[in-house]
Amino acid sequence: MRSVLSATLMFATIGAAHAQMTPPSTAGAKPKTVTTVPVRPALQKPEDTAGAMAQAERLALQSDLAWVGEYNGAITGDVSERMVNAIKEFQKNRGGKPTGVLNPQERGALADTARRKQESVGWRIVTEPGTGARLGIPTKLVPQLTSDASGAKWTSPTGTVQVLLTRRKEASPTTARLAEQEKKQPAGRTIDYTVVKPDFFVLSGMQGLKKFYLRGTLKGDEVRVLTILYDQATQTTVEPVVIAMSSAFNAFPPGAQAGPPPRKTVEYSTGVVVSDDGVIVTDRVASGDCIALTIPGYGSADRVAEDKDHDLALLRIYGARELKPLDIAGSPTKTVLDITGIADPQNQGGAAAVSTMKASVAQIGGGGDAALSPAPAVGFSGAAAFDSDGKFAGIALLKPVLVAGATNATPSAQATLVAPATVRDFLKAHGVTASGGSADAKAAVVRVICVRK
Repeated sequence: MRSVLSATLMFATIGAAHAQMTPPSTAGAKPKTVTTVPVRPALQKPEDTAGAMAQAERLALQSDLAWVGEYNGAITGDVSERMVNAIKEFQKNRGGKPTGVLNPQERGALADTARRKQESVGWRIVTEPGTGARLGIPTKLVPQLTSDASGAKWTSPTGTVQVLLTRRKEASPTTARLAEQEKKQPAGRTIDYTVVKPDFFVLSGMQGLKKFYLRGTLKGDEVRVLTILYDQATQTTVEPVVIAMSSAFNAFPPGAQAGPPPRKTVEYSTGVVVSDDGVIVTDRVASGDCIALTIPGYGSADRVAEDKDHDLALLRIYGARELKPLDIAGSPTKTVLDITGIADPQNQGGAAAVSTMKASVAQIGGGGDAALSPAPAVGFSGAAAFDSDGKFAGIALLKPVLVAGATNATPSAQATLVAPATVRDFLKAHGVTASGGSADAKAAVVRVICVRK
């Protein structure tokens, strides 16, 4: 057959050459038209076909391949050998020719299969209210949700699958340092995969008897980590979901951040001693959810009451001597104030010195809380305020700035002053006598240390 084909091709070539070399036999006759057969170009590579797609098409293709379990790379829309190989595997599994280029019927089948997989696990893109982070959640796999200021947790009814979103503050974090920390916490993790980039890091391996996948990122001093834990028996179902969750995770989406800032692992604030039997008034938020609450020099403290409307809390220390309670009687009249408190150790080189700063309010003497400017230093939340006549003016509380979604909305104040009458009413409601005491604020303020998980 080959010899016949060769002879045919040779004959055709000689005949064509002879036809082109023979002059026309009749003078004045129209020349013959010579048809040139174009050379067939080389077949286009699968990578070139994928590269000609729009970015959105490539993203959708990678996502669908991940959902059917053929693609385990990052869903970025970038063309790669891994993506082409995933296409070939999909084609082979359907009994087709592994060309690396999907025809319309194959692309439709891939999209339908991926959609059914998503529906089977209840896939939803959600915004976590406490952080404002956006992530994909398989709501049928992990229907149970709990959350607090430190993040959120989604779990299956039996705990076989868990999704954790955590947030925390750290001084000058880097992804390399964070990755090393996460490798060791909790103890007993074994790592089989690590990626560290300037803006994110990824770890996976075993945590006890469960497989885990972790993706962390940072912005300024805030760290957010998505962790997925699952039993090995669920691997076939969960691993495609893990890839989709990693790609969908947007820890710091543009726009407003929802909810309060994350709680620090160790948070410092100021308390004001208001009775000689150990009652202290302080910031409710800064002293909340503590596994240990300490007043340096006096030991542990109990939180005995709170005022959610004004963010005040009452602490009590026992067996303390030589306390110097503050005189919180009287009515201030001046708007320029002295704020006395104890700054965070980081703001004073590790020290715990009491200091005073100037601030002012627009008006004084009202029953409600007032905006305080400028805001005191970190650690001053719960500090005592006095006007220039030496009269107690209230308790200063630091507040987070929350940028509203609407562009014309006004951000909340960075600090507020809780009015003296409000403080006294709070104490009276819990049986604390507000009379007596000293006007020496420096002797009456203490540092409050809250340790959280």
